[in-house]
Amino acid sequence: MEHVLNIVDFSTTEFGTIFIKITIHDADLGKQFEGEVKFMDGQPFGDLIHADRSPLSSACREYVCNRLINKYKAGEFI
Repeated sequence: MEHVLNIVDFSTTEFGTIFIKITIHDADLGKQFEGEVKFMDGQPFGDLIHADRSPLSSACREYVCNRLINKYKAGEFI
């Protein structure tokens, strides 16, 4: 099985910060996670994807970051 990222919802503040609610299936751990990531100045932030605080496997964390950045660049959170 592969990692799966689902975008549940997103919103943009008046200052341009984007909050994205997501669910993730981490194939390496065989677990489901949910949380929120925010984009500021085109960069994703949040404990869910933080290198030291994330509960995700490193491969899944990298997958989530890459997918979110690609979606952001494609304008999917406008």
